[in-house]
Amino acid sequence: MRILFWLLLLANLLLFSYARWGDALTGAQGDLQAQPPLNADKIKVAPTPAASPAPAQAAKPAPVIAVAQPVPADTPDVCMEWGEFSGDDLARITTALTAMKLGDQLTQHEVEQDTGYWVYMPPQRNHARAKKKASELKALGVNDYFIVQESGKWHNAISLGVFRTRQAAQNHLDGLHKQGVRTARVGERQAKLKFTVFVFRNPDNALTARIVALQKGFPGSELKAAPCS
Repeated sequence: MRILFWLLLLANLLLFSYARWGDALTGAQGDLQAQPPLNADKIKVAPTPAASPAPAQAAKPAPVIAVAQPVPADTPDVCMEWGEFSGDDLARITTALTAMKLGDQLTQHEVEQDTGYWVYMPPQRNHARAKKKASELKALGVNDYFIVQESGKWHNAISLGVFRTRQAAQNHLDGLHKQGVRTARVGERQAKLKFTVFVFRNPDNALTARIVALQKGFPGSELKAAPCS
């Protein structure tokens, strides 16, 4: 009986609760079901922040290319002068340059000096004695000489070459000593002396090197650049 009593009480409570709050409970559920649908077409997805790009490497500067400038058409010719020669030196250098067959690239001109230096043998007592000395020179292999014919202090002296500088004259004398000439000497010559200068037009590196090498055999000569005439 007690159990039946409690069951009946519980049933009454449930019936009372439903009668009292049933609309509220069913309305709340209906309100939940009556919510309007979401507008899917108006939903926007926030973009994911893009990763910051890596800093660009500094561009390497383009290499500088040197461009050869054209040679102006009016560039003047360049010449090289070699001198001054006379006597035996002139004969030797003329032979050497002729063998090089330089054609129009090689020219020569004469210069005149009021004073210079010469290698000579002192005046002989007479012309016969001078001729005998000349024969002795020829026997030693010396062919560049002449007997001074003009009257005066140097009459019958034997000239062995005239030079622009004392050093050039001394070099020639040293060569004569090696050939066996003993009485020759160097002196200053007060006279109109002529010397030969060779001119090379537009010499290239190869020709310049050959001339420099050849100059070693003529230590008293001067080699220099000069404007072409």
